[in-house]
Amino acid sequence: MDQVEVVVIGAGVVGLAIARAAALRGYETLVVESNLAIGMGISSRNSEVIHAGLYYRPDSLKALHCLRGKQRLYAYCQRNGVPFRKTGKLIVATCASEEAQLEVIARRAQASGVSGADALVALTPAQVRRLEPDIACAAALLSPSTGIVDSHAFMTRMMTDAEAAGALFSFGTRIDTLEPGPPHRLSGISQGECFDLAARHVIVAAGLHSTGLARASGLPAPKDTWLKGNYFVLNQRGPFKHLIYPVPVQGGLGVHVTLDMGGETRFGPDTEPVESEDYRVDAARQPEFEAAIRRYWPGLPDNALQPGYAGIRPKLHSAPGTAADFVIHGPADLGIDGIGVLHGIESPGLTASLSLADAVCDAVLRG
Repeated sequence: MDQVEVVVIGAGVVGLAIARAAALRGYETLVVESNLAIGMGISSRNSEVIHAGLYYRPDSLKALHCLRGKQRLYAYCQRNGVPFRKTGKLIVATCASEEAQLEVIARRAQASGVSGADALVALTPAQVRRLEPDIACAAALLSPSTGIVDSHAFMTRMMTDAEAAGALFSFGTRIDTLEPGPPHRLSGISQGECFDLAARHVIVAAGLHSTGLARASGLPAPKDTWLKGNYFVLNQRGPFKHLIYPVPVQGGLGVHVTLDMGGETRFGPDTEPVESEDYRVDAARQPEFEAAIRRYWPGLPDNALQPGYAGIRPKLHSAPGTAADFVIHGPADLGIDGIGVLHGIESPGLTASLSLADAVCDAVLRG
């Protein structure tokens, strides 16, 4: 049976960051991915936003890794020529009753360490109109450190780094069983052929499928729900320079305006519980999108939206009144050396990826 030092399951943005970190530390690293290319799941079906760390409980893993990851991601992109832009973001209250939610966001962000040049700035409607003349609101917050990134270029660069440090990638490789050791034994199908593999360390970063693989392996796993989000795109040039977000809604951040590096204006995501991976955009949801967008952009032209793409994210169940957080199970949690599993890596997973990678490698790659 073949044996390798580190197996990373999943080649999304977090799996790639982990593989890069492990390989740069000198570990023999193999990345296995069921799809035929990197980042074909959650990582390529999101808003491509570099988040500032505004919404998360100050003592949460989301807050910790978003703030650390944001700084590392901007520096990494600058150093490696990955396209990005620090656009800034407006969080808008569309009526007076929503203004209290802006105050909650501002206090939470400050408690999490969003300060100095990154600190939120309260804006009046007149100040908002000077920045974005088409936006209607009762009040807003400006987040100067929010931005956008070419997520595919970022993932491609991390794969290049990992391969340069000796990592190998096996695409079209499905893990059917993981038997914790150590050594840990993995078996499945790769390019139509059965395989068995032993590993000293295994890190599961399988996105939607992390909890299922953990349970099948006899490991504890939190309960989760898959939430589908549809995106619509503007079929003409948009008027916005900043990202525009409404105040958050249950299950997500609301139908917001994001921009990509090519200048396209996108709206989404909405929130829809699903049980299977179906990435078709539901065109029937367009009227709901238009109504949501016109709350802050009343001048949205008729028939200006067209279906874009859809993504699915894992939302972990949490206690009533509390927000779902990342869950990272390492050797100390599982009582098994050399194994780690990441659960519920949704937004801000892209922003947090480099920070998450170091934390997971610190916990798992010992001994």
